Amino acid sequence: MVASAFLPELWTEILIPVCAVVGIAFSLFQWFIVSRVRVSADQSASSSSGGGKNGYGDYLIEEEEGVNDQSVVAKCAEIQTAISEGATSFLFTEYRYVGVFMVIFAGIIFVFLGSVEGFSTENKPCTYDETKTCKPALATAAFSTIAFVLGAVTSVLSGFLGMKIATYANARTTLEARKGVGKAFIVAFRSGAVMGFLLAASGLLVLYITINVFKIYYGDDWEGLFEAITGYGLGGSSMALFGRVGGGIYTKAADVGADLVGKIERNIPEDDPRNPAVIADNVGDNVGDIAGMGSDLFGSYAEASCAALVVASISSFGINHDFTAMCYPLLISSMGILVCLITTLFATDFFEIKAVKEIEPALKNQLIISTVIMTVGIAVVSWVGLPSSFTIFNFGTQKVVQNWQLFLCVCVGLWAGLIIGFVTEYYTSNAYSPVQDVADSCRTGAATNVIFGLALGYKSVIIPIFAIAVSIFVSFSFAAMYGVAVAALGMLSTIATGLAIDAYGPISDNAGGIAEMAGMSHRIRERTDALDAAGNTTAAIGKGFAIGSAALVSLALFGAFVSRAGVHTVDVLTPKVIIGLLVGAMLPYWFSAMTMKSVGSAALKMVEEVRRQFNTIPGLMEGTAKPDYATCVKISTDASIKEMIPPGCLVMLTPLIVGFFFGVETLSGVLAGSLVSGVQIAISASNTGGAWDNAKKYIEAGVSEHAKSLGPKGSEPHKAAVIGDTIGDPLKDTSGPSLNILIKLMAVESLVFAPFFATHGGILFKYL
Repeated sequence: MVASAFLPELWTEILIPVCAVVGIAFSLFQWFIVSRVRVSADQSASSSSGGGKNGYGDYLIEEEEGVNDQSVVAKCAEIQTAISEGATSFLFTEYRYVGVFMVIFAGIIFVFLGSVEGFSTENKPCTYDETKTCKPALATAAFSTIAFVLGAVTSVLSGFLGMKIATYANARTTLEARKGVGKAFIVAFRSGAVMGFLLAASGLLVLYITINVFKIYYGDDWEGLFEAITGYGLGGSSMALFGRVGGGIYTKAADVGADLVGKIERNIPEDDPRNPAVIADNVGDNVGDIAGMGSDLFGSYAEASCAALVVASISSFGINHDFTAMCYPLLISSMGILVCLITTLFATDFFEIKAVKEIEPALKNQLIISTVIMTVGIAVVSWVGLPSSFTIFNFGTQKVVQNWQLFLCVCVGLWAGLIIGFVTEYYTSNAYSPVQDVADSCRTGAATNVIFGLALGYKSVIIPIFAIAVSIFVSFSFAAMYGVAVAALGMLSTIATGLAIDAYGPISDNAGGIAEMAGMSHRIRERTDALDAAGNTTAAIGKGFAIGSAALVSLALFGAFVSRAGVHTVDVLTPKVIIGLLVGAMLPYWFSAMTMKSVGSAALKMVEEVRRQFNTIPGLMEGTAKPDYATCVKISTDASIKEMIPPGCLVMLTPLIVGFFFGVETLSGVLAGSLVSGVQIAISASNTGGAWDNAKKYIEAGVSEHAKSLGPKGSEPHKAAVIGDTIGDPLKDTSGPSLNILIKLMAVESLVFAPFFATHGGILFKYL
């Protein structure tokens, strides 16, 4: 008899929901603090009349310069409302279309999985232990469908709430920038933390409640229970795909149109209120970078948890019904929430930002502090939540594993995430030579800028791939596919902090746009630009985490799929597998082609519309007439809704078509091929785009002598940098981030439909 975990089951049942509730309470507390910054001219006026102070007793730059404070606050509030309404309107339109898909796909799950046993309601022998009886396939079909819907709804809510928080905070960040860069940083970071903790805690809580509700029906049949739970990960990622692709097309169509006509042709600043695409551009930051990214990381978390739980259910944890050890993945996430809570206090309460140069180190320290504390946290969880020795399912055999080995598996994923984060920062931050070299290449025009940027992206793949490879080797050697799954969870364990520093970027970007549109002083715009430049790098770090964790999650799901489908070995020398590998490796290119062309087509319409308005609206360039913002918002909305469907169908239908017609061996090849090529393209695309963006910002800021020699704004090197940035926009914000969803989603979908493919799949090879 294998020993049980040190932590009693009752304590596990209390600790996990308590940690989730603490996370939600902390996010609400951060939101309350942000809400104390007033976006109302009356309150601002009354507070500034009290001894020349505002709010908390900090002098304003406007007061020093004698600017009318009330009109600026009113203008900020007006712009914030326009951005919030535009983002809400787009997401509701997107969710209507996605809702139809969700209902149809839920029906497909139920019919396909129910047909495995001919819709029988009789209990059947268990897949992995035929001496025991398990619940009927029809029950798995019904519960998988429910889990799918729950995952989808949670994913949609994660994205939507994130967007609402970001649009609530953007103007408040702008207004706080009048008091100093430190005040603005704290508002932006607290707002990011609201989203981070809300998403991490709600994802954990919904999953935990779902497991306990399903357990009422399944009883001792944990194999069936956790097989049904995989639908939760599928629901989360399928919504994330549409959110990432739709939001990415929206934001980049507006961004490219605004940049090409505004900056290059008309030589006006970024976010100038005379630019007709400026509102659509700022709306896009929220629907793409915030809502899409929130759904994406929620999907990663849900899938990593599901992959670990499926493997654990057929290991000694599930066989012996050790609930505490079974919940080890959830205990890691619970500890992660507490660790991130402590880490956040370092940025908001323990240390104060006083100068621009302190912003980026403060954000980097968040990653380091959370990783170090989390290492201790994982040691505690591994000691109390696991037996000293246990067995893990390893492709038909049970592998004996010690608790310290599982601790190392989680740690290797956690530290690999930090390495990927820092390598990403090195290649995308304008504080280091790679981006400065890209900026320098702008001297000779856009062509050399593009060549240098592409080379940087390809080179930036090397170290992250080695980090992922080492993680896979170490974790698989210690604990087979379960080790890989918990390594992915280790990388995602500090998701609350990762999301906070990721969401901080778009909030700061919006804050800068609002400052420009409201006509605030140049000094305030400099402060918001400094916040935005740091945010650009943190967004790239966030994407690095998402891609790295997606690789590990996808591999863990692939292992669970192969086990469930009854494939003992995946032999690359067999024709069935090799054709799958080739097709799978091609899919990320096909997908990228679709998303890139979608952005290009939408940007073409946007450029034509912006040019039309500049040419036909009298007084627009002089600032005496207002542009037609609504038409540009409509172009982005229509294009993204229409164009997100084909890439989404490509990803969702590929596993179904391959599994049904060609069987599980070919599908195994497709999953392996898409993982191998998708990770490389995603990292290089994200880092190339991030480097081009920060090369442009490096020239615009003109901080060093080298940067001044390339500027100022409007110079030929600056125009070349803008072109590079424009090319990089769809790479870093549409194709790159969407690819990590492609590799995860195909793997989790294959796992959910594995019983169907194992029973009815490969009809072509049966008759050939």
